[in-house]
Amino acid sequence: MSASLFPATETSRSILLRAALLVALIAIADWRIDAEIPLGFLYLLPMLLVGRVLNRWQICVAAILCTGLSEAFNSLKWTPAVGIPRDILTYSAFCVLGLFVYGVVRSRRAASEHMRQVESEVAARQDAEEQLKVLIESSPAAIFTADANGRFLLANEAAHKLFEVPIGELEGSSLHRYLPSLLNLPVAHHQGNTFRTVMQCHGVRHNGEGFLADIWFSTYQTNVGARMAAMVVDVSDDLRTHEESSLHQLLSGSRILVAAVSHEIRNVCAAITVVHQNLRRDAFLENSKDFVALGTLIKSLEKIAAMDLHGGSSEGASVDLSSLLEELRIIVESPLEENGITFKISAESNLPEVLADRPSLMQVFLNLIKNSERAVSAQPRKELLLSVETTERRVRVRLIDSGSGVQSPADLFKPFHRRAEATGLGLYLSRAFMRSFQGDLRYEPTSSGACFVVELLIWDQKELIGDV
Repeated sequence: MSASLFPATETSRSILLRAALLVALIAIADWRIDAEIPLGFLYLLPMLLVGRVLNRWQICVAAILCTGLSEAFNSLKWTPAVGIPRDILTYSAFCVLGLFVYGVVRSRRAASEHMRQVESEVAARQDAEEQLKVLIESSPAAIFTADANGRFLLANEAAHKLFEVPIGELEGSSLHRYLPSLLNLPVAHHQGNTFRTVMQCHGVRHNGEGFLADIWFSTYQTNVGARMAAMVVDVSDDLRTHEESSLHQLLSGSRILVAAVSHEIRNVCAAITVVHQNLRRDAFLENSKDFVALGTLIKSLEKIAAMDLHGGSSEGASVDLSSLLEELRIIVESPLEENGITFKISAESNLPEVLADRPSLMQVFLNLIKNSERAVSAQPRKELLLSVETTERRVRVRLIDSGSGVQSPADLFKPFHRRAEATGLGLYLSRAFMRSFQGDLRYEPTSSGACFVVELLIWDQKELIGDV
């Protein structure tokens, strides 16, 4: 039905009133006009109207009413042989017409509702696509899609900058030219298989410059073949920072280690010197060339052991202790849980910044936790607690374990002591690291287990270091 026949603004009440008025007018006309042509067919008009607003059984009742009125004012004689078939045909015509209109209206409403849903979904999809497009284009990471042949289909601005290609020129070019390692991946050669993984490989820019890349990629299937979506990040700076930090740690640790060895050598040299001086009283040995050479060797050894290796200590900088402890939790919590050890950090939400060298401080915490892990591994109760106490000028971080305790606390921070499980350098180096940025590491006696205290200077108090 056309929109002009069924105005959308009409209400059910107004339509029913119009239908009732038409029924009344047709009945009066059929009653008053005596003609050989019956006017009952005019009841089709009100049935058109009621079919729009009534349900099925109400339409059937309306058809019975119109059939009765048509027969009541019909001038034709009613007999069972003629009247019953005529009434059945009349009722069928009225009822079928009303149900037809009912079906058309319902179909039109359903189509309109479906159209509104489709339009709403299209608008939502367009909005989502626009947001996704903005997100991809504004992302600092290189994001692109490629086909089964390894050719770029779409690439954001960051991808063009990463590979140093003018905007718009990546599409259609070979992906393997810039990321050769992806050539060996079975991305598009296995129909139906999906790959989702991350890898690190070497990339090449358009000018031939190499870089280290982290790649997150996944494959998917389309009607035209396999596709790959990937996100690439240049981690060359992270590698350089990591290697420089590792070199700094290696040099600092080596310097402290050599200093410890030199200290032990000086002690041995002092003892050898005393013995050498005593032997010089013997006139026979005093004129011996071998004895003189031994004295020369002792002096050379003393010069080597007297080298100053403490001048390059770390000066320290501002370190966010809260973020460092959170990173520590991420690093150690999972391995400790796998070994059945409960690890907890008890600290305030807003810890002050401290004076420290971040990599060295992290190494100190890791070394202490490794020692505590070994200590509690054979205990029935396996717990590690890291608590933080803040004073006016310092922050004290305590690592408490549920181990068997320390038998000889006096030997803890001595290198090469006999009771050490290995070289005994771990705690020695850790304390040296702490003191290099004016902190400290000490053992605190407890009733059970072991407790080590990492003491740090609050960054805001740097100007008061001379008064500490």
